[in-house]
Amino acid sequence: MRHPQFPSRASRRVVSGLPELLHQYGYLLVFLGTLVEGESLLVLAGYFAHGGYLDLGAVIVTAFVGAVCGDQFFFHVGRNHATRLFERFPRLHDKVLIAVHRAERHQNLVVLGMRFLWGLRIALPLAMGMTRMNGQKFFWLNLVSAAVWATLFASLGYGTSKLFTRLVDDFHHYEWWIAGGLVVGAALILGIRWLGARRPARL
Repeated sequence: MRHPQFPSRASRRVVSGLPELLHQYGYLLVFLGTLVEGESLLVLAGYFAHGGYLDLGAVIVTAFVGAVCGDQFFFHVGRNHATRLFERFPRLHDKVLIAVHRAERHQNLVVLGMRFLWGLRIALPLAMGMTRMNGQKFFWLNLVSAAVWATLFASLGYGTSKLFTRLVDDFHHYEWWIAGGLVVGAALILGIRWLGARRPARL
């Protein structure tokens, strides 16, 4: 008779601690991540929702609120504090001016699609704040864009997790490696972009 193989004591501690960690900080991390970028954390949250550690509906709502708050903040900065922002982050200047030129001609399409344009996710709401677009109109279009974006990427993580668990046995043993890799990757990308924005532009 074959005896079942039980996970090691250390493995049991890691796996058993994961629900508590996500229960305490999971939704906060999703909110903070989606204030600026957030795809990696949102896909990861969808993955953990499939594992039962988070609720998929709550993940989508949290990401939606974070995305809306982030875009509204940068819209406000662009409308009221653009000059001081460019003095502090000179490399944003050219990118935002290009975005302003495009946004002025296609305001509705830009707002609806800006959450999906990686690399312009800060520049575009800033640019929209510098255009003549009505603030209320931006808000309502931003709600639609954020709702589609949050639902799409959370569901992508949920569906990807479902597929992987069918392909790989004991997939939960790799959860911490996957989570750590995605979080570190997202932090590196944000750090590189932050330092690049603060570096003076070359003439």
